[in-house]
Amino acid sequence: MLKEERQAFILKQINLHNKVLSSQLAASLGVSEDTILRDLKELASKGSIIKVHGGAVSPSFYQPLNHHVPAYATEAKKQIAQKVIQLMKKDMVILTGGGTTVIELAKAIPDSLRATFFTISPLVAIELVAHPNLTVITIGGELSKGSYVHIGASVINQLHDIRADLCLLGTNGLSPQEGITDSDWEIVQVKKAMIQASEKTAILCISEKLDSHQKFTVCSLDDIHYLITELSPNSSLLKAYHQKNLCIL
Repeated sequence: MLKEERQAFILKQINLHNKVLSSQLAASLGVSEDTILRDLKELASKGSIIKVHGGAVSPSFYQPLNHHVPAYATEAKKQIAQKVIQLMKKDMVILTGGGTTVIELAKAIPDSLRATFFTISPLVAIELVAHPNLTVITIGGELSKGSYVHIGASVINQLHDIRADLCLLGTNGLSPQEGITDSDWEIVQVKKAMIQASEKTAILCISEKLDSHQKFTVCSLDDIHYLITELSPNSSLLKAYHQKNLCIL
């Protein structure tokens, strides 16, 4: 594989998943980790990525409050946000994860909505608290340097005391066979507790992540009630998901 092809693959993975590990990239591309590290250094010098210990993150993920660095697939995420808002009802208790799709949702919520939001993401909380009729409660714990969400036993213990009407989660991987997956074991444990703490769960996923999977399983699609993408529900790309017990928006 040519260097240009390698680096294009790396950029796509970072854009899709916000962060990548050099070891995973080396395994996926069948090259040495030293080769990947050279690629990451070159991409970082161009400002295309931010190199961090063990891998890299996208500039929009590293500086999430810098609105001059737009998130990847912003328009698709805005479309997803508008669909999610249809699920929100007055006086609901809503539990959210983090990530750029959920941040776009938090920005788009109408000021007329009255609801209570619990979130593990301080960045999502900052966007939510700008809305006058929302009660916003953060679930605190160790802050993950890789994902800007709270993780750990204290977060899971707090989630045990919550019964939310709706849980809103982004995902790093989603497929009919593998279900919902993620690359971070600690975040997987928190997401499992969030699903258990909620009556219904919606997965917010741009279409480019469909039919992909990561190392660790969060849950099967049988545990999910809504799948929300920017696509029309009748899209051929969603055909396999219609065979599951899912409401697709």
